[in-house]
Amino acid sequence: MFYHPPPVSYCFILFQICCSVIWVSVFQFTFTVHRPLLRYSTLLPLHFGPLFMYLIMVPKVRAATISNVTFVRPAKFYFSGFSNIPHITYFLIFLCFYFYIFLCFVYIMTVVGNVLLLSVIFLVKTLHTPKYMIVFNLALTDLCGSTALIPKVLDTFLFDNRYIVYEACLCQMFFVLSFLSVQSWTLVTMAYDRFIAICFPLRYHSIVTKPAVAAILLFSWVVLLSLISCLVGLLDRLSFCGSLVIQSFYCDHGPTYQLACNNRFLNYVFICIFVVTVFLFPLILIVATYVCIAIALSRIASGEERVKALKTCTSHLILVTIFFLPFLGTNIAILTSYLHPNARMINSALTHTMPALLNPIIYSLKTEEVLDSIKKLYKNNSFNYYFKTWTYFAKSD
Repeated sequence: MFYHPPPVSYCFILFQICCSVIWVSVFQFTFTVHRPLLRYSTLLPLHFGPLFMYLIMVPKVRAATISNVTFVRPAKFYFSGFSNIPHITYFLIFLCFYFYIFLCFVYIMTVVGNVLLLSVIFLVKTLHTPKYMIVFNLALTDLCGSTALIPKVLDTFLFDNRYIVYEACLCQMFFVLSFLSVQSWTLVTMAYDRFIAICFPLRYHSIVTKPAVAAILLFSWVVLLSLISCLVGLLDRLSFCGSLVIQSFYCDHGPTYQLACNNRFLNYVFICIFVVTVFLFPLILIVATYVCIAIALSRIASGEERVKALKTCTSHLILVTIFFLPFLGTNIAILTSYLHPNARMINSALTHTMPALLNPIIYSLKTEEVLDSIKKLYKNNSFNYYFKTWTYFAKSD
């Protein structure tokens, strides 16, 4: 029942795990434990975003003069957190404190849930299918995205470390936006999988193959990382000569970009490209996919078969709703009316953390294949076996 995944179809999994975990770990260690390393790092360009790493990771002075134009780069930014709260009382202070404790709980449960889902998919042979390669990719980005965001947020406000180094700020922004973007297009890939399964059931296994899914996922990683590299790297050409207070709980691109005091037109263009690429276009594709699925199901005579086909889509529809609805609500509120920074921060925090928490729960509780696999692993005591094997090799070393 258990075997090592074939290298042709699952090599990208090992590549993603190694690179993502290593660089997120380096990122957390660098600006929380030994920040000076960040300025002189020469190893980071080996992976994510060569353009981005070149722009912000090399040693540089705080003001660079290019073609008689001076770019003012601050040493540090300051996170405002919750601000302008009228009648601050002990109740509000405790409320804010428990909010961060809640984020800590969410992060712990996110790690446990996603690691469990990743382990089950990796260990169980019956789950080595194209569909669960996509689920594996989603769980991995959820785990890494939460790790890039929540630990630093907790360090900032629970221990009152509200200053963040300029380079570390751009680094956090890059990782958060990168994993967020990959999550969005992973949901599109899931929609494509369901579209082929329902509209072309006889050709499903010939179209949706492991190499094809691996190629789609790797292509989305490369394109999105390149886009985020440009988006974040362009902040390095802005001058921050006014306030250095970011109205957020992390290095959010919007509040940071608005602090600049020189021409921001090129940055605005890339923001529009980012919003269209990561939110609008994926959502349009998903809606179009389900319109085609609805048309295909309407041609099925049996109502029982329709219900059975729809059940295979419920988990994905829930994930899409959880992911896109808060972002759309926030952006619509910003465009149509004034949204208080505190309300934006709370919504942004829940938007970035709750999908990563709920995704493994939904796929564990709503999918019979995963539930059955967990039960089989528990009965066969497989986790115990792998843990003992790992302990044995660790002691022998």
